[in-house]
Order: sequence, then C-alpha cells, then structure tokens
Amino acid sequence: MYPEKITITGAKSNDRTQMESLIDEIGMMYVFDRGYVDYEKFDEYTDKGIFFASRLKDNAEIRHLYEFKIPLESSVLSDSMILLGTPQKRVDNVLRLIETLDSKGNLIRIITNRFDLEAEELSDIYRWRWQIELFFKWIKQHVKIKNFYGTSENAVRNQVLLALIAYCLLLLVKLEQNSQHSLLQIRRWLKVFLWQTFEQWIGRMNYQSKRTSRGRQKRN
Repeated sequence: MYPEKITITGAKSNDRTQMESLIDEIGMMYVFDRGYVDYEKFDEYTDKGIFFASRLKDNAEIRHLYEFKIPLESSVLSDSMILLGTPQKRVDNVLRLIETLDSKGNLIRIITNRFDLEAEELSDIYRWRWQIELFFKWIKQHVKIKNFYGTSENAVRNQVLLALIAYCLLLLVKLEQNSQHSLLQIRRWLKVFLWQTFEQWIGRMNYQSKRTSRGRQKRN
C-alpha cells in the first residue's frame, strides 16, 4: 500500500471537497467509505466511465430491479440491480447493491457501478479498503507526524510530505530487496545503522532474512 496522490487541507475541510482532485481517471476503480457518498457524483462517474465501490448509508432509499444468483458457498448475502434515491434526489443510472457481513458480523451494503465482476470479488475489493486505514495508522505510529515542529501551513505541509517520502523509501527498499520483513523492522534496523553505510544496513537486513529462511527449512 502506497500513496499515489495526496491533497492537504485544513482540519475543518470536509474530505468530500477533495474528490474532484483525487477521482478523475477513466477506467480506474475507486473505493471509498460512506462519508464520500454523493448521488450527483455517482452519475457523473458512471457517465464518464469511472468505476467506484462505496459503502452505502443505512438510511439510503433503494428500489430493487433484479436479483442476481449467489453461489451457495459465497459469503455474499445478496446481489441486486437497483435504483438509488428518492424521486426528489436520486441517481439516474442503474447501480448494483451487494450485501455482506464484516468480520464482526455486521451488515455491509456496498454500492457500485461495476457489473462485470463477481459479487465476491467486489466484496473483497471493499474489504481491501481497510489497508488504507492501516496505512494511516502506520504513518501516525511510526513516522514523525503526530506532533508538528511548526504551525505554519508550509511547515505542516513539509512535515507531512517528508513523512510520506520516508514511508515510500522504506517500501521501495523492501520491494527492491524482496524482503519478507515488516516495514517496522526495516525501519528499526535503519535507526541502528543510521550512521553506517547503506550497504551495511542492507547487509544486516539480508543476513537476518537468510537466518530466518534457514530456520524455516530446519523446521520443515
């Protein structure tokens, strides 16, 4: 998981105000939570050929048009073609509603304009959105971003960008070295070898990887 686009706003700005700058590529699949639900945008995305999947609000008005068959072994509860909204406020395009359960047994209703994928796959795609939350959690816990060194807009922006750059560099090293270690462990070794050479840091990482691999072979 890594950021491709970012937009920085004041704390009081609603996240929905940034959708214009983040959701704009035709043919792409965007996944967002119910805080971004916007009926006008749903029509705009569908007309432009932009795919989306979002969690639907509990009080949303829906009208079922057709029920798709669900495999017996599927974790999906229902898969429907629907109209969304009321006559006063509605989505003009036909959409798809998938109902499933989260890990705690709570009902999740997923709204999408994509009909070419299996319901199970769309359900998994929405679950993968949780990786975004884990990304922000990791950034807050392990990179200097919870407390700011300056309060000006430029100072805050620079610290956020530096935190994201640090994260991306760690991920790049992990990918290039084909390392099975977590980003947190790689970061810890970086702190230990901070005043050593890059080769020594990588060497320590690879040495630990070989030891771990030998240990697994012995157990097998």
